[in-house]
Amino acid sequence: MKLILIFSALFGASLCLETFVGHQVLRIKTRNEEELKQLQLLESLEHLELDFWISPSTPAFPVDVRIPANNVQAVKAFLESCGIEYSILIEDLQVVLDKEKQDMACSQPRDRSRSSFNYGTYNSLDSIYAELDYLASEYSSIVRKLQIGESYEKRPLYVLKFSTGGSDRPAIWLDAGIHSREWVTQASAIWIAKKVTSAGIDYFLYLENTSDYLKVYHTCMFANPDGYVFTHTTNRMWRKTRSKNQGSLCVGVDPNRNWDAGFGGPGASNNPCSDSYHGPSANSEVEVKSIVNFIKNHGNIQAFLTLHSYSQLLMYPYGYKCTQPADHAELDALGRAAASCIQSLYGTTFTVGSICTTIYQASGGSIDWSYDYGIKYSFAFELRDTGRYGFLLPANQIIPTAEETWLGLKKIMEHVRDHPY
Repeated sequence: MKLILIFSALFGASLCLETFVGHQVLRIKTRNEEELKQLQLLESLEHLELDFWISPSTPAFPVDVRIPANNVQAVKAFLESCGIEYSILIEDLQVVLDKEKQDMACSQPRDRSRSSFNYGTYNSLDSIYAELDYLASEYSSIVRKLQIGESYEKRPLYVLKFSTGGSDRPAIWLDAGIHSREWVTQASAIWIAKKVTSAGIDYFLYLENTSDYLKVYHTCMFANPDGYVFTHTTNRMWRKTRSKNQGSLCVGVDPNRNWDAGFGGPGASNNPCSDSYHGPSANSEVEVKSIVNFIKNHGNIQAFLTLHSYSQLLMYPYGYKCTQPADHAELDALGRAAASCIQSLYGTTFTVGSICTTIYQASGGSIDWSYDYGIKYSFAFELRDTGRYGFLLPANQIIPTAEETWLGLKKIMEHVRDHPY
């Protein structure tokens, strides 16, 4: 064990990775509005450098927070003085990160050829982009790789288009990794892409034989490639983009607070140092703008699906306001049907509802924009787990997560096919 930890520490140092020795992740449960207000006060104390994995919203919803080692005792003392219940989810974050890094190193094949791509591990951006090339080449009859733009740091933004041909066909959009530290989403997306391609000819013929409506499926593996690379090289807990903010030393914008849907409203911050900073203006992030332009130029996207983690939720609009969308009844019923399909495989349960009623009010989100733009079937998935590992889901859960997620996605795809609008 000592050798493994030494190896991990040296490996991390070679990549200039930020360390989190002694950082703890607490789960906090409030009983009433007064205790919730105390937590919101705690959240506002910037000097504590708290990283809320799940922010305070309602007394019924737990709060998960990462606390730097030098502030752990102060935060616990505050909670105890207020009589607020808490438990320790992760005793030492660095121990979990060391294990994750060691598992990744051990899973890398000696043979670096494409054929050895491992869908059951967390791969680098370069490895995944190489796999996209392979899928587009090997399954060229139904797969095309499109570049829809570049990130702030000039990395290509790729989309895989799955289609049996034709133009101007109704389509589905799926993206993952808009929050870069949510690694299971990118890993699930590439597994799902492989699933669609390997079963794709039959599946798309099935779609065509049963309907002339839905025949195109677009998936964007990395809505935030710069952030994803940064989580591998520098800071595993990074969430935002990597754009520079004028007048601030703090870097990045929360790309899921940057869409033109209630921009700058509740649940988004105007502080460039905040993980939920909305940016200087709607669509200021080139990654967001590229997707918006693609959706608008396509003109016939019928469903907009996005993968996040964690909490096991399946949500529909709205987040920037707490009123029900016009299609609430249909979206809720479809969400529950998809959640049932997810549960059928491994028993994983998902909570279904609007963003505002399920978690908290959050402005500038992607599915609110897509719904307001006219894409009725707009859903956000929050994948495994419910907090035991949070953003650090072990790699042995990647494929089970992807498998069950695919069942939920397929249910939605088939509903969209059968209910043109």
